[in-house]
Amino acid sequence: MQPAVELHQVSKSFRVRRARRAGVGACIRDLFTRQMDTVLAVDQLSFSIAPGERVAFIGPNGAGKSTTLKMLAGILQPDSGDVRVLGLVPSRQRRQLAFQIGTVFGQRSQLWYQLPPRDTFELLGRVYEIDQREHRRRIEALLAVFELGKLIDTPVRHLSLGERMRCEIVASLLHSPRMLFLDEPTIGLDVSAKAMIRELLRTESERERVTLLLTSHDTGDMERVCRRVIVIHRGQLLWNGSITALRRGYLKTKRVTLWSEADHLELRLPGVRVLSSGAYRTELEVAVEITPLGQVVDAAVRQAAIRDMAIEDAPLDEVIRDLYANAERRSATS
Repeated sequence: MQPAVELHQVSKSFRVRRARRAGVGACIRDLFTRQMDTVLAVDQLSFSIAPGERVAFIGPNGAGKSTTLKMLAGILQPDSGDVRVLGLVPSRQRRQLAFQIGTVFGQRSQLWYQLPPRDTFELLGRVYEIDQREHRRRIEALLAVFELGKLIDTPVRHLSLGERMRCEIVASLLHSPRMLFLDEPTIGLDVSAKAMIRELLRTESERERVTLLLTSHDTGDMERVCRRVIVIHRGQLLWNGSITALRRGYLKTKRVTLWSEADHLELRLPGVRVLSSGAYRTELEVAVEITPLGQVVDAAVRQAAIRDMAIEDAPLDEVIRDLYANAERRSATS
């Protein structure tokens, strides 16, 4: 089966002006002899995505995510390497590709602010050259799935942020794209709106076999929508695998909460850090490679009866933060 996305040894650099030097003389010289630096944004990046996959594409600011997405969309051409999306070379076949991909940007809108969503949907039908009867059928089907029937004739300016984002996703799906690029689709939304958007994205991808490539700093988006995560750092591939494997590979601690008969527990064990203590509740962070959970529980039981206990993994954002920190340390020592 042909991959939906395939990058092989892709690199992209930019020429940027060197920062101005301090001092009046240096500033005057810089006016006439301003020097340029080469910044390597993407460095021999390789990965592939199968049709129908839902993949989170993440990295710290400046990692090269935006540059990579622009190459996938055909906006930028790589300096070297091969890029293919849905079997097309984006920089050479951008028009053909545009009819097969959709985009959702959390901070940019394709809806006309003063007009109701219906007008934008009708315009997009003409842009994508969709048969009118098929276009109306598609609109009605998506309105039902995204629960927008009562909002389609309401001016966009009167919609809530969550309602607008649902309209944005519908607008991106009207031409039945085979691939959807999502950039921070839930930014600024409340908890219930985020949950609805995540569920809709996941179910629509499964129903229509739409490939999703999602960038987000919200780990909830990654965990609720995607099964796989690609992490880049300084333009290079840092991790490519399932979210479960990422947790397993980099997660070295567990969160343990104990509710005891004693008001306070004293647990001084190697690799065990007390996060909070008091009111018959003690929260611990346990490095399981140093002290197994069984030893922690035994030590607690020797002090007081345990009424309840909860064991959890550390939040995914902590795992990813440690991943970035380890990469920075390796870069500093290399």
